[in-house]
Amino acid sequence: MRDALMAALSTVNDPELHRDLVSLGMIEHASVDAGVAHVKVNLTTPACPLKGQIEHDVRAAALTVPGVQEAVITFGAIVRPPAQPALPGVKHVLLVGSGKGGVGKSSVAVNLAASLAMDGARVGLLDADVYGPSVAHMLGQSGAKVTANEERKMRPLDAHGVRFISMANLSPAGQALVWRGPMLHSAIQQFLKDAAWGDLDYLIVDLPPGTGDVQLSLTQTIQVTGAVIVTTPQDVALIDATRALDMFRKASVPVLGVIENMSYFVAPDTGITYDIFGRGGSRKLGDHTLLGEIPLEVSVRQDADAGTPAVLAHPDSPAALALRQAARALAGQVSVRTLAHLPDQLTVV
Repeated sequence: MRDALMAALSTVNDPELHRDLVSLGMIEHASVDAGVAHVKVNLTTPACPLKGQIEHDVRAAALTVPGVQEAVITFGAIVRPPAQPALPGVKHVLLVGSGKGGVGKSSVAVNLAASLAMDGARVGLLDADVYGPSVAHMLGQSGAKVTANEERKMRPLDAHGVRFISMANLSPAGQALVWRGPMLHSAIQQFLKDAAWGDLDYLIVDLPPGTGDVQLSLTQTIQVTGAVIVTTPQDVALIDATRALDMFRKASVPVLGVIENMSYFVAPDTGITYDIFGRGGSRKLGDHTLLGEIPLEVSVRQDADAGTPAVLAHPDSPAALALRQAARALAGQVSVRTLAHLPDQLTVV
């Protein structure tokens, strides 16, 4: 019966990878006992956006096996690294850029990191906006200081299940950094290679606005899995987002998707929707996956000022739900890029 069960499971495709779960090595265990099929599926990410559909399809397939009256489906998750991992212990480096300031890029980066951590992924967040670091404040850790471990490596701070490093935790509050390009490059090198990040599924990098030295240093230093573009809908923001897209293209960094922030506003007193900055403008950026449209909400700003990501402080708000969906869509895009061309692998027990 186990062979029959495996044959049935081989008809179930991952909805994003469009390959069957057996050949992808996603079936960790499959057995039949007293008419009950027991199947454990290892998802390609804890933040799998289509877990419900996979569970439905696996159960339906198992119940087609003669003699099976019930199916018990359990899940694990293994984020598989690319052929060339970015850093020792770090599977994927994901850049979050915008091309300009004022579009809520850092807020989106913080909430993406917190969302992935909530789903069970091991997540790091690097605040690479050296001149205007804000991640520490948004995570409620402005007063914390980065220390060194016994190997003289920087020990990332931890907040809300996310390991992070920000220049705000390395320099006195309010002090302006007047650095030229070589010093920026050195700082980025230290953040990446002289920090004890440990084992991470995703290291999210909050880039500074523009297309300058920090972006160059990152893309020339490590293997980046991909980038996310954050924009608002209006043309002024899209002009700069287009420049960021071009920069990533020239640096051979795949763009995994676009997030349209402040996409619309729903008045809390009337429920009327206002397109303050227009809406849907991100679709003008070409054939890129739209990871999410995040509404403009007062609570997102309030939560950032209070030091708790919106996805944790107000998890049922429309903005938080949209951010959670965007994070899962991003994780799905990482899996697609990593696994789409892998040969059959992993043994089922």
